Amino acid sequence: MSLSIIFMGTPEFSVPTLRSLVDAGHRIVAVYTQPPRPGGRRGLDLQKSPVHQAAELLGLPVFTPVNFKDPDERQRFRDLGADVAVVVAYGLLLPEAILTGTRLGCYNGHASLLPRWRGAAPIQRAIMAGDKKTGMMVMKMDKGLDTGPVALTREVEITEAMTGGELHDKLMLTGAKAMVEAMGKLEYDELPLTEQPADGAVYAAKIDKGETRIDFSKPAAAVHNHIRGLSPFPGAWFELDIAGRPERVKVLSAELADGEGAAGEVLTDDLVIACATGAIKLTKLQKAGGKPLISTDFLRGTSVARGTQLSVERG
Repeated sequence: MSLSIIFMGTPEFSVPTLRSLVDAGHRIVAVYTQPPRPGGRRGLDLQKSPVHQAAELLGLPVFTPVNFKDPDERQRFRDLGADVAVVVAYGLLLPEAILTGTRLGCYNGHASLLPRWRGAAPIQRAIMAGDKKTGMMVMKMDKGLDTGPVALTREVEITEAMTGGELHDKLMLTGAKAMVEAMGKLEYDELPLTEQPADGAVYAAKIDKGETRIDFSKPAAAVHNHIRGLSPFPGAWFELDIAGRPERVKVLSAELADGEGAAGEVLTDDLVIACATGAIKLTKLQKAGGKPLISTDFLRGTSVARGTQLSVERG
């Protein structure tokens, strides 16, 4: 036996789950993903999403509706006659007609320990908040934002040096295994559902460009969490005077360091920066249009003298 599944996802994060469901023997009757977006060097080429590309390689039919407002689009979804829909980072809010458009409903793979970090950016927010653990949850979707009952949980430790990119990759693979396990149980009507707790809900808002600038007037631990949570994308940054002109420099990795001084003061020749309390050492940096460099290589081409005062103003 196997389930007939409609898969709904868009970024690279979703791809291992799609492939794992196929490998597990389930029948993917259709794949829904975001429409191709402008891309390429000049933004003139339409680029298919990672899920779209993976689905085509697997020989699966792909649909890319802008939304589900069109009654014909909703009817096409229902006419697929699927047992269940699996949703992983699809990027569209699903109306009730879609949530109820399969025999067993829609199950979502969400990258947090719900009800903490409901919303768009749970991976980055967990690290930025200094959380020690997170996880992947499979939940049955309802009309709320990540409010449905939970079917399966897999916890993941957040180590002190882990970046958003590293956590993304670990959860991506954990989520694929969890969804295959959940669908296997659902196939035999052995998947329990537990309502989420009423307390402890936290919203993981989409990362805004205005909050990506590093604020050295915060404690070193908070600065460190901010940097690693936003690495490698979109990247935390500070402004540095280079050849008489202010330029943005992304910090892709850093570590806590000893030292005291005015917030934003460069304390050493190897980029130890004072924070409100404590200090942080910048270990990998990237100038606009440049490639990522470890700090020693960065300093060979860009002088940052001890005593330099970096701005602590938020962008």
